[in-house]
Amino acid sequence: MSTAIVTGQPVPGSTLENDLRSLGFDVRAAEDAATAETLLAAVPAGERVALVDARFVGHPHALRLGLTDPRFPLSAVPGAVTAQPAARQALTRAVARETTAGGGGTATALAVDSLADRVVTALDTDGGEVHRPELGSLVAAVPADPQARNEARQAVAAVDDEAVRLKSAVKSRDGFFTTFFISPYSRYVARWCARRGLTPNQVTTASLLTALIAAGCAATGTRAGFVAAGVLLIASFVLDCTDGQLARYALKYSTLGAWLDATFDRAKEYAYYAGLALGAARGGDDVWALALGAMVLQTCRHVVDFSFNEANHDATANTSPTAALSDRLDSVGWTVWVRRMIVLPIGERWAMIAVLTAATTPRITFYALLVGCAFAATYTTAGRVLRSLTRKARRTDRAARALADLADSGPLAEGLTRVARRVSLRAPAYTALVGGAVVALAAWLAPYGSWWPVLGAVFYVLQSPLAVARPLKGALDWLVPPVFRAAEYGTVLILASKAGVNGALPAAFGLVAAVAYHHYDTVYRIRGNAGAPPAWLVRVIGGHEGRTLLVTVLAAVLTAAQFTLALTVLAVAVALVVLAESIRFWVSAGAPAVHDEGEPA
Repeated sequence: MSTAIVTGQPVPGSTLENDLRSLGFDVRAAEDAATAETLLAAVPAGERVALVDARFVGHPHALRLGLTDPRFPLSAVPGAVTAQPAARQALTRAVARETTAGGGGTATALAVDSLADRVVTALDTDGGEVHRPELGSLVAAVPADPQARNEARQAVAAVDDEAVRLKSAVKSRDGFFTTFFISPYSRYVARWCARRGLTPNQVTTASLLTALIAAGCAATGTRAGFVAAGVLLIASFVLDCTDGQLARYALKYSTLGAWLDATFDRAKEYAYYAGLALGAARGGDDVWALALGAMVLQTCRHVVDFSFNEANHDATANTSPTAALSDRLDSVGWTVWVRRMIVLPIGERWAMIAVLTAATTPRITFYALLVGCAFAATYTTAGRVLRSLTRKARRTDRAARALADLADSGPLAEGLTRVARRVSLRAPAYTALVGGAVVALAAWLAPYGSWWPVLGAVFYVLQSPLAVARPLKGALDWLVPPVFRAAEYGTVLILASKAGVNGALPAAFGLVAAVAYHHYDTVYRIRGNAGAPPAWLVRVIGGHEGRTLLVTVLAAVLTAAQFTLALTVLAVAVALVVLAESIRFWVSAGAPAVHDEGEPA
């Protein structure tokens, strides 16, 4: 429930009250600021409340953007301000201050300026974070006289509110395939869904189900199944674009939607990989190693994106010649789309997978995917390393905390941290890289059942706390989490391949998928400013170093068949624990109301 308090004298012919009611507000009138303060105090503490100047002239969608977005505790457009329950005290204090300052809040004072705008100024003075949406061509104004009101109304009539709303449903920066082959019609699908009362969560779920059916078709191993899988994968991607566009079109952001949208993209893609591997196996071709390799590579790419963005999210002096060159290239037409395509974002990636599935074989599909993702990973990572080395960014404590959380250090690393802090190291990324390379090479060079990978894992365990012993604020410290991911996932892949028995690689695929889900969950909690998962969860599932050591020990002491069973049990155990905690968090009242905007293009 929401309440809008309209302040000041009503304006003849105004549609303001109808517009507010159409947005779900219970409208109450206050002739002066003192009455507004009284009405504000009477609104239940658990409701959203808005102050709107009676003279407001503007598009309904401008009000929708300013007053109904659940992601921001405080939000405002000219002539209107709103507060969710978490920010009600700040709004109440600001209104009380303005009532006193206005000499009792008379209608005469309101005729000079807007109470809502004065309250916004007071909130800014108090340090409140007031969100001000970008309105573009939308009108939101408080005219001071009849002539200005007439001009504002003419400006409203000159702009198609619905066209702007439909256009703003599409992300301003997206990939080539999505921009030119999906969004031109998916935005209308989003509007169709909105007019029929469908929610983004329902569309997200439909996208997941469509992708799972596609994976099932691929698993048949027939040409007809592969063609159907490719078509359904594109259909799933259309729905995947639609859910975000529906959320932006209707401003329906939710905690559950954040969790669904943040995790289902990966679930869809990795389930499809498994379906392709099963289909290939029906035809006598074992491509599970390629499927797992594709999942490892893609996950590590995402961790590079997340870590780099978190490290530089609020850094100061964050400029470099490389970044300046990149910005200049982004201003040149054709280079924009080339640069967006070569990093193989989700639209291009899924289109390639769908076409190759329908026209070729799973093996060729995975080869192309691995080559494309490897090139994209090399291009983006090299560019980010160069930027980091040429800029003099000063990173914040928040960034260091985020990188430490993304590192996913477990009890073994925690126990050695005190000792590690006594060692003076200035290159955490290199330290992590050395440890990861040693365990991966030991697994690669030694035969199955050897203890050399265990010794490599012990070295990795000892190196890990050295990499995170001090705050990760260095130029390349954002590389620590992706190096840890590559070391853990790569070791599991290599040892499962070395086992050489049926079922080992599918079991390893399941384990990596479960652990990757935990890492994605961590990312989206941090993005929502909710912090990392609880420490007990990380301890229970061992941390990256504990799981790596455990897998190498299991490979050394168990037969290949027993190792496969152990990987399966471990995968199920990790999945159950992380899913239970993730579901508990994302459906709780304390989860952030965000909506994933998808991968960066």
